[in-house]
Amino acid sequence: MKPTLMSLGMVTVLLALSARQAAAATTTYEAEDATRTAGVVEANHAGFTGTGFVDYDNAVGSSVRFDVLVATAGQHALVFRFANGTTADRAMAIAVNGTVVDASMSFPGTGAWTSWTTKILRVQLRAGANVIATTATTGNGGPNLDSLVVDTETNVPPPADWSRAVVDSTMARRSATSLGLGYTDALFLYGAHLVYRRTHEPRYLDYIKAWGNARVQADGSTGNAYNDLDSMLAGNIFLILAQETGENRYRLAAARIRQRLDTYPRTTDGGVIHNTNFRGQLWADGVFMAQPFVARYGVQFNDSSYGFNESTRQIITYFNHLKDENGLLHHAYDELRQQSWANPTTGRSPEVWCRAVGWFGVATVDLLEILPAGHQNRTELINIVRHLAELYRQWQDPASGRWFQLPARPTLAGNWTETSCSSMYTYTVARAVQRGYVDSSYSQVVAKGYQGVMEKVSIGSDGRSNIADICTGTSVGDAPYYLNRPRATNEIHGIGPFLIMNEQRLAP
Repeated sequence: MKPTLMSLGMVTVLLALSARQAAAATTTYEAEDATRTAGVVEANHAGFTGTGFVDYDNAVGSSVRFDVLVATAGQHALVFRFANGTTADRAMAIAVNGTVVDASMSFPGTGAWTSWTTKILRVQLRAGANVIATTATTGNGGPNLDSLVVDTETNVPPPADWSRAVVDSTMARRSATSLGLGYTDALFLYGAHLVYRRTHEPRYLDYIKAWGNARVQADGSTGNAYNDLDSMLAGNIFLILAQETGENRYRLAAARIRQRLDTYPRTTDGGVIHNTNFRGQLWADGVFMAQPFVARYGVQFNDSSYGFNESTRQIITYFNHLKDENGLLHHAYDELRQQSWANPTTGRSPEVWCRAVGWFGVATVDLLEILPAGHQNRTELINIVRHLAELYRQWQDPASGRWFQLPARPTLAGNWTETSCSSMYTYTVARAVQRGYVDSSYSQVVAKGYQGVMEKVSIGSDGRSNIADICTGTSVGDAPYYLNRPRATNEIHGIGPFLIMNEQRLAP
């Protein structure tokens, strides 16, 4: 068939594009040359490229549309260069050829309108013409958008081992001695040790040892009084180092946490409170911070009777207080009904927050890995896992496979899918399927969840991994509070959960 004039023109363009790609791996599209809806071209903030940038109107629906040409179909990286001189997250929906690929991509504050940075999104493009639309999803409008750079190298192979890539990248960004005793840093070290156990790569263990050498004294002291459950998660790393090195200081460090629990404040029915300054409060994430450690300590140091009984009792106590009549697990419970967020009748906080419920699920399946088959509370913990797995399946976003920041309110304006909790939910259900706690139909939840998380994972131009849309540290609050929490790339809250999820998938 004889080609039309239009197809000949397209061939000419694509041949020219292919020649240009041979010399450069990216093509830059300046925002001021794109199609705008409810936005203007400005040049009043220094640092832009080209002749200016697009200043979005402060309105939902303000947008910029780029017409993009690529020679070969496949995966391409979209690199958005932007500035946001406010503290508001000017989130945008990113659509490719009319299909939304990220319903609420985070464009957080950059500190000043002259501070330009980039966000990367990997998408599938077709050969030839493509339309990339960036549309504001909040009344703040979009950020100041300078350009879109398209990675024209298609089908760049992903790392052979994503866990290695994430650990290597995090190690390159942060030295071992820069990590503290906080639970997020400790959780990354725990994830790195999972990778070490599988790969036997010495430098991963050396990194963890370097942290221990910097943080733990000969008598086991760390300078921490362990007056909150978050600080106790580091005990898992002390147990690891005690086993890997045989050094007594790590046994002593772990023992300090275990002994602190003997005098640690509790609710009237024995629940360990989240923080000694938070009288009567149980937070769902608290069980993960302390209870798997309690059980592991019991196994490692001949304290299993206390370890098994206490850790499982805490899971059950928390579950009974946090679960409402619909089965949802709320973020927190106040026995005294004194907090502004506490329901005066139930004591529960108003919202189900995704990461808190994620911590709870991971803690429960992890305890089942440690607990003896005949333990008196084992069946009850399995029933809790089944309960959570069914809720996770119910809440899973069918479009992305991920879970929302407020998972039980998926249609709420401004809600967005969060990566760390999506890693946790995927891990919990995957472990439940693997161990037979739930039937094989839940494998679909796992597959969709894993794919959804991986859509937020990429390799940047620096060759390092990036994990996007991770919620920063969060307290207890109402819906606007959770929805307005900043979303970050490579935020440490999301690194450990990703490694835990991915190692479960890779482990034999």
